[in-house]
Amino acid sequence: MSRRFTPKVVTANRLREGDVVYLTANDLWSLHHHEAELIEDEAHAQLRLLFAASQKNLVVGAYLADAKAGPNGPEPVHFREGFRTRGPSNYNHGKQADLAHV
Repeated sequence: MSRRFTPKVVTANRLREGDVVYLTANDLWSLHHHEAELIEDEAHAQLRLLFAASQKNLVVGAYLADAKAGPNGPEPVHFREGFRTRGPSNYNHGKQADLAHV
């Protein structure tokens, strides 16, 4: 019996700055997890990962991360991915600084 496919998003790190980014449905890279394309088909997920891997001049380390549908777009399922959405943890800058004003 085969396992049911868990929805995914494609994530990577931006080559120049190192920021965590997510592949959107219109082939752009977003800093925001909720803007990622939620992929619910395994074959489509593999195609999207291949596309991401071809973006060597923009991103590095692309992989599929488990996600779930949320009210504002995809949400991370695992702690690691939730942690990655908040940015570096060593000092307050980037995404963390932006969240301080919310």
